[in-house]
Amino acid sequence: MTDTQLSHVYIKRVYDPPGPNDGIRVLIDRLWPRGLAKDQARVDLWLKDIAPSAALRKWFGHDPAKWKEFRRQYEAELAGNQEAVEQLRALAAAGTVTLLYGAKDKDHNNAVVLKGYLDRLN
Repeated sequence: MTDTQLSHVYIKRVYDPPGPNDGIRVLIDRLWPRGLAKDQARVDLWLKDIAPSAALRKWFGHDPAKWKEFRRQYEAELAGNQEAVEQLRALAAAGTVTLLYGAKDKDHNNAVVLKGYLDRLN
């Protein structure tokens, strides 16, 4: 894959309205977002297997003080989850992909880590 192909991977909060340039919308959380109807989310694929483990998600608790360690641990989980990573890379190679997440914090969430991980695989 080339850098150009993966440059079409975007990050968006699942609660934000779908946009015409979102491409394939992939929810990357293990749990469905609270209070959001499935038809409103316009999720094309729910890739639960690429989400952080339940134990890691609970430990992190979206605490920015734990961000560096969360990133390290989640990247280790991704390295051991090549099937899901390759599925996402194949989608990105075919066109635009928007990674959807439910967290309120736009800077400290699994989508940020996952996009960075995918970018480094090039």
